[in-house]
Amino acid sequence: MTLLAILVGTLVAGIGSVWVAAWLSFGVLSRYTQHMLSLAAGALMATSFLHLLPEAFESGVGPHELFLTLLVGLVFFFLLDKAELWHHGHEHGHGHDHAHGHHHGHSDTPKGQWAILAGDSVHCFGDGILIASAFMADMHLGMIAALAVLAHEIPHHMGDLAVLRQGSSSRRAAIVKVSMAGAITALGGAVGFVLVDALREGLPFFLVVASSSFIYVALADLIPQLQKRLSARETAAQILWLGVGIGMVLLVSALTGHQH
Repeated sequence: MTLLAILVGTLVAGIGSVWVAAWLSFGVLSRYTQHMLSLAAGALMATSFLHLLPEAFESGVGPHELFLTLLVGLVFFFLLDKAELWHHGHEHGHGHDHAHGHHHGHSDTPKGQWAILAGDSVHCFGDGILIASAFMADMHLGMIAALAVLAHEIPHHMGDLAVLRQGSSSRRAAIVKVSMAGAITALGGAVGFVLVDALREGLPFFLVVASSSFIYVALADLIPQLQKRLSARETAAQILWLGVGIGMVLLVSALTGHQH
């Protein structure tokens, strides 16, 4: 039952986020894409600070060990991001479009497109493991984590679709390719199920690593893109959508009965 829930949650997060991204990128809502950054940041921070971290700290593991894991996780994701920036800068030799830190530069060649999709697949695999960790701790927590991943993957996939469309891919081909990468989330979920089940005592640490991933993405990738000089109305809209992201997580918590 838990494995089935993990597979459903990872597929909804992995592929559902691609379809929503396509709808926002190519549909009538394309002008609202910036709001998704605010919503995703709010959802990620709320999931981390209101659910994943409290769940880990309630396990009985010492706070010092968990905070150390959080610190190491944040530094690890920072270094991972730097390594990817260096790799893409070395490969392309010019500036980057840093949207979520996972699709930089241009992709006018099939090789470039597959490089983006390969990086996307690795990232989605990691998301699957994080979602599996949450489901293994609590079914409701897993649902919230899947929702948070879906929210933060939307702007990520919007960037992927835009880059692929710069190349030779048609709109439909770009959606299919990114959806295939998104489906790798389910593979990560299955591996995570086996891994966490075999190392159940380490579950609190898996949850903290998931938190460090969400916090890093929110504070290092998403929010900096919102730090622009805007009108009072646009700033209010950013704050509103940030609140919507937080409220969305709180609403799911209330509906699923998962409260801390």
